Amino acid sequence: MDTIITIGRQFGSAGHEIGAMLAKRLNIPCYDKDLLKRAAKESGMCTELFENHDERPTSSFLYNLVMDTYSFGYANSSYVDMPISHKVFLAQFDAIKKVAAEGPCVIIGRCADYALSEYKNCVHIFIHAQMEDRIRRVQEKYDLSPEKAKEMIQKKDKQRSNYYNYFSSKKWGMSDSYHLSIDSSILGEEGTVELIIQFLNDFEKRRKA
Repeated sequence: MDTIITIGRQFGSAGHEIGAMLAKRLNIPCYDKDLLKRAAKESGMCTELFENHDERPTSSFLYNLVMDTYSFGYANSSYVDMPISHKVFLAQFDAIKKVAAEGPCVIIGRCADYALSEYKNCVHIFIHAQMEDRIRRVQEKYDLSPEKAKEMIQKKDKQRSNYYNYFSSKKWGMSDSYHLSIDSSILGEEGTVELIIQFLNDFEKRRKA
């Protein structure tokens, strides 16, 4: 298999877990937050910048101006006048393209589908789930009340949506932004992985026909 899979996901939908399981089944790398470390290393910027901007657009001019003093290695002529949030996005954009060039992999979040929109060997997937299942997962993971879990879900979804809509030309979570949109509540994590593998097999057959 030489297909690259990108996964967008609602918070609490098990998108990360599904991506990791899928990569393990296919015996290919899975990139999530480790992309931040790679982008930081290759750009020369500190890792904290990427963690602070991770799937969060920042429009504050003052914040960008202050944080820009920490961007050390990325201040060449093509980036020097950009807000730091844009520099961070472009560094991640470059890192995504580099890992894709290395071979098949699963990339979770961070507008990877947009970064690789010109690649013909990519399948772009969005994972969503029913709210009660998302609340349950977030409650268990973060030891929160149902109310706090729902509040966290709404906040994280808004951050991801704003980030995606700001930096890409598509709409986060809209079915026509992806090749496949799946409700993980229907089949569960393992069943969702099986469905994706079936889709990937058919995708590869048609692409190579």
